Amino acid sequence: KENVERAIKRAVEKDFSGYKEMTYEGYGPFGIAIFVETATDNTTRTVANVRSYFNKHGGSLGTSGSLEFLFDHKCVFHINKKDGISLEDLELELIDYGVDEVDEDEEEVVIYGEFAQNSAIQKYLEENGYEITSSEFVRIPNDLKEVTAEQRETLDKLIEKLEEDDDVQNVFHNMKEDDSEEE
Repeated sequence: KENVERAIKRAVEKDFSGYKEMTYEGYGPFGIAIFVETATDNTTRTVANVRSYFNKHGGSLGTSGSLEFLFDHKCVFHINKKDGISLEDLELELIDYGVDEVDEDEEEVVIYGEFAQNSAIQKYLEENGYEITSSEFVRIPNDLKEVTAEQRETLDKLIEKLEEDDDVQNVFHNMKEDDSEEE
């Protein structure tokens, strides 16, 4: 929530045209892969900040593309349910558009698709009268790593530091969720 508010504030305060989207990849302590997405008007400042967070917290910044293979880049759509449409029918329709998972809860349907197919999926949903409540891009780790409670504490400090940076939009990692925490 804070990241979104900061981004809105920055966009209102400044002309956004000078901003570049940059991704940084590195390893936190204990071999946890961390993917950082940023939007910045000063890449020198941003890379220096990101590198210093990694270094101060026992990690290291990697080269661009070095962790790409550890994460699947997906587009995610949240849509309102539509009467008379079964989840199976929707899934069958969307398979041709690069969708690989369709979930639902009480209020909405969540669709996961290939990053490159984002516009095709969106066009299909709009043309077929689905109301898209939100959409986003996520990086889903292919393999989750177990960590101890102490290791998690150390890693959480690094992730928190990254997320507090004004230029950082998203932080993705491959640390397994703590089973004792509720999501």
